[in-house]
Amino acid sequence: MSRIGKIPVKIPQGVKVSFENEVITVEGPKGKLTQQYHSVVTLAREGDEIIVGRKNEEKQTKAYHGLYRNLLNNMVVGVTAGFTRSLVINGVGFRAEVKGNLLTMNLGYSNDITVMVPKDLTTVADANGKITISGIDKQRVGEFASQVRKLRLPEPYKGKGIRYDDEVIRRKVGKSGVK
Repeated sequence: MSRIGKIPVKIPQGVKVSFENEVITVEGPKGKLTQQYHSVVTLAREGDEIIVGRKNEEKQTKAYHGLYRNLLNNMVVGVTAGFTRSLVINGVGFRAEVKGNLLTMNLGYSNDITVMVPKDLTTVADANGKITISGIDKQRVGEFASQVRKLRLPEPYKGKGIRYDDEVIRRKVGKSGVK
């Protein structure tokens, strides 16, 4: 039995979960999410919990068992609490601002970089160089944060660039000079 797959998913009040035709639909106070699932995985409702099972003991089926349990749990958490990812901009003169659905950043290049924020995500940039990306879909939030981070990866000598809020950059010493 998969260690993750055998844990039941608790459904809080105000969240509707339906699964039919190999599609899971979760609807809650923050929005609605859908996800297709493979036919080797079974879903069963028991009270306010959903039990994820599997039809056989093949290796790929065991992998799907844990995967779809976690995807279902992320959908439930997303429509109730949502997900956020924070980025920090380090560097002299580096800054970011949000105008409508455009994220404009000055990252030390000759021109400003403008990125279109997806419709289902919200982005907030403050004056201290912190960008907060939030939404109900964990995968979309993480993917957009990764795309923004790739615009100026953090470098190991001075730490300049865009990094995740909880990321630690291993610093290097640099040149030692003439002896």
